[in-house]
Amino acid sequence: MTPIDLSGRVAFVTGGTRGIGLAIARTLLDAGARVAVAGRDADRARSAAERLGAGTLGVACDVADAVQVEAALTAAESGLGPIDILVNNAGLTRDNLLLRLSESDWDVVLDANLKGAFNTTRAAVRGMMKRRSGRIINITSIVGLTGNKGQANYAASKAGLIGFTKSVAKEYASRNILANCIAPGFIDTDMTSALPDGARAALLEQIALGRLGRPEDVAGAVLFLASDLASYVTGQVLVIDGGMVI
Repeated sequence: MTPIDLSGRVAFVTGGTRGIGLAIARTLLDAGARVAVAGRDADRARSAAERLGAGTLGVACDVADAVQVEAALTAAESGLGPIDILVNNAGLTRDNLLLRLSESDWDVVLDANLKGAFNTTRAAVRGMMKRRSGRIINITSIVGLTGNKGQANYAASKAGLIGFTKSVAKEYASRNILANCIAPGFIDTDMTSALPDGARAALLEQIALGRLGRPEDVAGAVLFLASDLASYVTGQVLVIDGGMVI
């Protein structure tokens, strides 16, 4: 099989300083793309770019702030070139049962996970329209498909991201701008490593493949959707969960 070649393309990855986002950035870079790694902490973003090496740029950006998003995209395009691939990976959780969930915890999750994707997509799509080409890849979650106790805010944000993606796909298909979602299951990151042994064992019993996913599993799906192999795919949700939800 011919390797995927993204030479000449520029990607902007939010939440790209660690975990899934860093794996996505590394995979796109290995395929030949130039990559802007965005994170809320400027030092961490610069450090991530340094670890990734040549062809990368670290930019500071709180995706919930439209002004910061515009500035980060401008810096990325100035340093690397026009954005061809946008990966909305930034997100956070503030878990609690509904009756204990504060309004601020609702707002901060929706702002980061859903409004953040709106801000970055709106900023990036202008240039994509002019060039009549672009890929928008939003990282949602199986929780956005199934719901989960104690995660009403997170599930709502991720379900909203699916609807947002489908709408963007319909609006911009005529400009050859493709928008898709990836819905990871439980991936082995800092978040899942904090699970107690009993909870981890119970979780593994629900997964057909019997293991947690790796950040690289998600990154491989991003690479596919960013490539010419996916040139006839838009408005879809690709579930990467090891057979947890079948």
